[in-house]
Amino acid sequence: MDGPVVTRLRHIVFRAAAAAIAAAVLGAAAACSPEGGPAGTTSAATDAVTAEISQFRDNYSKQIIEIQLTNTTGRALTVLAAELTSPLFAAPITWPARTGGIELPPGQAKSLPAPLPAPECGSPSPASTEPATASGADSGNAVVALRLAVPQGSVPQGTAPPQAVAPAADPFGVLARNNSEMCLARAASAVAAIALVPDLEVAADGRTAVVRLLVQPRAASGGGAGAGELVIDRVEETTLLAEAPQAPWPRSVTLSAGGPPAEMRLGIRPSRCDPHAVAEDKVGTLLPLRVRVAGREGVVKIDAGSQLRGRIYDFVTKACGRQ
Repeated sequence: MDGPVVTRLRHIVFRAAAAAIAAAVLGAAAACSPEGGPAGTTSAATDAVTAEISQFRDNYSKQIIEIQLTNTTGRALTVLAAELTSPLFAAPITWPARTGGIELPPGQAKSLPAPLPAPECGSPSPASTEPATASGADSGNAVVALRLAVPQGSVPQGTAPPQAVAPAADPFGVLARNNSEMCLARAASAVAAIALVPDLEVAADGRTAVVRLLVQPRAASGGGAGAGELVIDRVEETTLLAEAPQAPWPRSVTLSAGGPPAEMRLGIRPSRCDPHAVAEDKVGTLLPLRVRVAGREGVVKIDAGSQLRGRIYDFVTKACGRQ
């Protein structure tokens, strides 16, 4: 895994090599089209594009981030491939490029969705057990590598031009937050599988309902005291769901690998009833569990799944109509 010094050296080497052909590439960029250059040709003008990392709310549960690229030139550029590397993830984060790439108009930014690979977890530390702050300090070594379309003849025949690379800013700590959440979810999953039952039990008056959380512990694997234990400190409310007093949510529940299956009944009520509650919902059916496991702590979010999600939306809409 590259460290920050190696990453900087690689960046310097690529930029030095890029300088020799950058003028020719940018001069030809206006003539670029998805079909304008042979496969495998690249632009080495790293100063032509800046990169930043973000994540849309509707991609949150899918573990997809956005590689945001901004064309700083006065000409349109075509991106054929984009790959982000970070020490927080075991493999490159790759944009699944469409045929012919994507055009970046001058001075405009475009977002390229990229699914996250497996995280690099290592040993837990205080800095890795909670979501990152807005500084995004843990993501400072992220680098994006680009391949830009160039017309025939821009690069000497038989010469492989250097790959265009640039640092990727992460002002909101997207990579660190996802790494932390994914590592926590992996540690929790090693102790028990946790899922929501698709059925929804709606009360007779339609104002409250019950969702059921099923816990299936994994087989015990030995270890010292506390090994194979998962503590659910509490269940947290969402933008859509709040605790119903008739069926209060459990607190301080300890689960052990090798233990018996368990079911938790959670009474729910709408947490909001404004007209946009359901229509604009993105994460309201991701149930947050505040947990501690294997030296880590944070929130594991349990996805309701499409069937239960639809039933929750229907319940919230009808329950709000009765208020």
